[in-house]
Amino acid sequence: MDLSKLIAQFFGEDGSIQLAPQLTLAGMAEMLYMGDLQLGGGDRHCMRFWDYSESREGTAVDFTRTEINTRIKAVAARLQQVGKMGDRVAILAGNSPEYLFGFIGALYAGQVPVPLYDPEEPGHGDHLKSVLGDAGAKTVLTNTISAGTVREYFAELPARQRPRIVAVDSLPDSLAESFTNPSATAEGQMAAMMQTTMPIDSTAFLQYTSGSTRNPAGVELTNRSILTNVLQMWTGAQIKMPLRLPMWLPMHHDMGIILSLFVTILGLEFELMTPRDFVQQPKRWVDQLAKRDTDEGKSIYTVVPNFALELAARYGKPEEGETPDFSHVDGIIIGSEPVTQSAVEIFAETFGPYGLKRESLRPSYGLAEASLLLSTPQKPERPIFTSFDRDQLAEGKAVPAEGGVVFASNGQPVDNLFFTIVDPETKAELPDGVIGELWAHGENNAVGYLGREKETQETFRNSIGELLGDDTRVAGAPADGWMATGDLGTMIDGEVYITGRLKDLVVIAGRNHYPQDIEATVSEASEHVRPDSIAAFAVPGADVERLVIFVERADDASADGDAAAEQAIREAVTNVHGIAPEVVRFYAPNEIARSSSGKIARRVNQKNFLAE
Repeated sequence: MDLSKLIAQFFGEDGSIQLAPQLTLAGMAEMLYMGDLQLGGGDRHCMRFWDYSESREGTAVDFTRTEINTRIKAVAARLQQVGKMGDRVAILAGNSPEYLFGFIGALYAGQVPVPLYDPEEPGHGDHLKSVLGDAGAKTVLTNTISAGTVREYFAELPARQRPRIVAVDSLPDSLAESFTNPSATAEGQMAAMMQTTMPIDSTAFLQYTSGSTRNPAGVELTNRSILTNVLQMWTGAQIKMPLRLPMWLPMHHDMGIILSLFVTILGLEFELMTPRDFVQQPKRWVDQLAKRDTDEGKSIYTVVPNFALELAARYGKPEEGETPDFSHVDGIIIGSEPVTQSAVEIFAETFGPYGLKRESLRPSYGLAEASLLLSTPQKPERPIFTSFDRDQLAEGKAVPAEGGVVFASNGQPVDNLFFTIVDPETKAELPDGVIGELWAHGENNAVGYLGREKETQETFRNSIGELLGDDTRVAGAPADGWMATGDLGTMIDGEVYITGRLKDLVVIAGRNHYPQDIEATVSEASEHVRPDSIAAFAVPGADVERLVIFVERADDASADGDAAAEQAIREAVTNVHGIAPEVVRFYAPNEIARSSSGKIARRVNQKNFLAE
């Protein structure tokens, strides 16, 4: 099947995205599978899960196109037996084939999957409790590895309040034969008669925002928003076919689930491992990038957060005598957290001698509220890093200058999207080089937050103010229906730069300080500091806000070195930023509060500190 030609059918002659009103993710998945089957593609190998539970080398667990479809329908049939259309289905497991079969199986059953994680995963108990309470899932899908933990998690609830728990890998293949397309059932036909929205605009799944202890919000993503964004990614990342995707991102994260969902729907080559297996031995993922045994003619794409580049360069570099080939790697999308020049350069320097193209490294920007991606490098010159004057940044301006604060360009906004920078107060569009809030308007945007009208209005129902006249970036855009991302940034010569979160700014004596800038200074101040494990935030003071810094010790460091490291940190922050920290507090590795996706949660740490 010529997927490039198939995907081209979703675009009009003017490049606009055109989706049929009856189209759904499940419908598209089944249509593509049946087309593959008719062309003899049922036995084609599509998925490989690497199981490292019993050996460092790993055991490959493989699935063909038909085996995947069978497992999906077995899950869907079971969900049809125990639930009804529109029910929410929580997925509580680690990365595994069962996770994906469960997620797509819920779509096939006409139910709404909620991608989560194994309750045994440390540090997220309050988040998980909040999500499950908000989502009201009737059924929980897991696998036999996680089933014991999942059942224990719900054991304290009265029997009537416990959701039904289904271990996906315990379901027999024969169950798939009883699956019925929901639209062909009496329930589905009744729902079609009563529907107020077309299937393309119905909720596909709920993606919960990350947050450790605050009440997380369920982002309602529709079939239209997801399909639109996938097509935007297709053109923005200039995807070449055929391809293979090696991935270890957690599937409860928007990047992880949407990418794995679509390579599976399209029947593309997919290799999966768990985040833990990558962190324990980054070379596993590096070797997958270089593997060529069955890849002749295939392009390799992957997506990683910034910290993975440094880990891979440090612990995954080729050993003496090895000659891996990375020349076929066409796209490494870097997102989820701010992208640093040091991480990109060390990765490029480590693997460049083995054929890695520097332009394959693509710092990109997106968020769950936009389905996934908003901007990615689309010009030949990439990646781009620009140094901006620190004092000008404090005044809300991005002025290039040597020796300043370095930010990565996140490329250009994807097609079929209005994207610009506005003043958070007046909502007026801002010119290049002025820092404001990033706003977007497109059919990739979510419809809102589940059951939260106030937050939905504040994020997704904004009206843009005065535009820049002939210089506007959004000519012809609607005035209403804009999404406020909550992120600060600017645009210069068509390049998008993200400078921080609107609510994370440290404002002391009327000057703006970006927390990630302070955190970078702390990281470089002492070897006692664990990289990417710092939280800088402001708290109210008697007259002006005060700076608080939480620091995790390096893995091999002890509390004996805290005093010397604190002195070095205070001197560095004072000298570089002109502010003296009120508090510098040290923690053991992994003790600082993080979000469900593993990122340092500044606002949660701030809340915990104030609660003291």
